[in-house]
Amino acid sequence: MSTMRWRHLAGLALLILSQPARPQTETAQTTWMGTVTYVVDGDTVHVRPAEGGEIHKIRMLGMDAPEICQAGGAAAKQALQERVLKRSVTVRMQGMDVYGRDLATIYLSREDVGEWMVRRGHAWSYRYRQDPGPYGQEESNAKLLGRGLFEDMSPEYPQNFRRRYGRCAYRH
Repeated sequence: MSTMRWRHLAGLALLILSQPARPQTETAQTTWMGTVTYVVDGDTVHVRPAEGGEIHKIRMLGMDAPEICQAGGAAAKQALQERVLKRSVTVRMQGMDVYGRDLATIYLSREDVGEWMVRRGHAWSYRYRQDPGPYGQEESNAKLLGRGLFEDMSPEYPQNFRRRYGRCAYRH
């Protein structure tokens, strides 16, 4: 192997070893209870674990709500606030996104909150290529019934909005 390749591998190993490890409890515990303390927008909330500790900023999986500055964004945030703010929820962690938010499914009692948001027409099922996403049927029903965002015949999917205008400037 060339000297250049060895240096590259050694540098990569140092980079990996220098990354802070996540606490054991965080990686081992994937489901936990907490209270929603703040609603950022239609798909991001802050949750304080019931056992105490740091508040988690959570991006809800499976759905995509409009940006806060986008048509329907304020309504989505309000709907989510009315549903979960100051309520006890179950959080099923599934990773972390590039913005440092925990990725999770949130349940109010046994109800999937993301599914509830899509069913009410406050968000889209998060799709990838031709896959309609986990709440595709709920989105289709909301469109058929003209609920929330789908009262408008052609609401702009958040990913397209972000491509055209970037993310909204608001405080997290």
